Amino acid sequence: MRTLKVLLLPLKGYFQPWCDDVIDAIGNKHQLSVFNPSKPILTQFDGIDVVIDHGGSVGTRRMMDVATSAKLWQILGTGFDHFDLEYIRRLGIPVANCPGGFSSGALAESAMMFILMLSRRYQQSADNFESGVLYQPLSFELSGQSLGIIGLGASGEELARRAKSFGMKILAIDVRTIESQVLDELQPEFMGSPLDIDQIITEVDFLSLHLHLNSETRHIIDARRISLMKSTACLINVARGELVDEQALHYALVNRKLGGAGLDVFTEEPPDPQAPVFQLPNVVITPHVAGVTYQTSRQRAACAAQNVDRIAQELSPFYRIDEN
Repeated sequence: MRTLKVLLLPLKGYFQPWCDDVIDAIGNKHQLSVFNPSKPILTQFDGIDVVIDHGGSVGTRRMMDVATSAKLWQILGTGFDHFDLEYIRRLGIPVANCPGGFSSGALAESAMMFILMLSRRYQQSADNFESGVLYQPLSFELSGQSLGIIGLGASGEELARRAKSFGMKILAIDVRTIESQVLDELQPEFMGSPLDIDQIITEVDFLSLHLHLNSETRHIIDARRISLMKSTACLINVARGELVDEQALHYALVNRKLGGAGLDVFTEEPPDPQAPVFQLPNVVITPHVAGVTYQTSRQRAACAAQNVDRIAQELSPFYRIDEN
């Protein structure tokens, strides 16, 4: 295996532990440098074999243009809606990501946390504690409640496993045929295709989104579909903000046409924390941290390092996304 020149493009502020985990995973097998925005782009990309792009949101067309020796552009993340895939595809540079399995547990735990907090009315309980009010509010247990999962990929599967342990009924949607062993384990009450989304939306007590963002999934939960949900139902989104028509969602929540929401992602990030919807007691918010765990960082770094080694061995990288 030959030694490669690897360039890491970190998010602003040299995010930790993400950057150090990549450096540790690659070790001394290859020559790794960290991009410095204060230095000339051209010299930093000279002779680079692999570019590791944090989240796919750092690399620019100018960088892609000068990455003439690159044999792989590795996205250190799952989604690539912020990445100019069509442009780099025309340049002929292979692109790979770190697919959902590397962050699925973290995302599923966050979604489950939202479900628990909303079912036990955490915000109202916290307010009552501050006010000295005991024995209120009345909440409900999850056993027997129904959970709709739109996208039964890696994180959707992990959420289903966790929800089943609480006695929840699972209704799921996916574009692909789910493996029989997965269905045997999860035993969903219903397993359908995107054509069945409207049907399950009307039935579930919780609806959790686990999709990539693209032209087909943008606003997949729009005003019409929100109106189909039970007025007591809660929406969970730990995937991408633009999967939901936020204006329609905020209207439904403010006007009590929806039971609540657990939101980790937003159309505009960071969102306005003073927005009225974020002050509601039935809305739980986290700042895009569902997948931000030490384990996810290490697992994605290991994935990227594995692909660097494969390029060094003149093998095709795993998880290419430019061939679709």
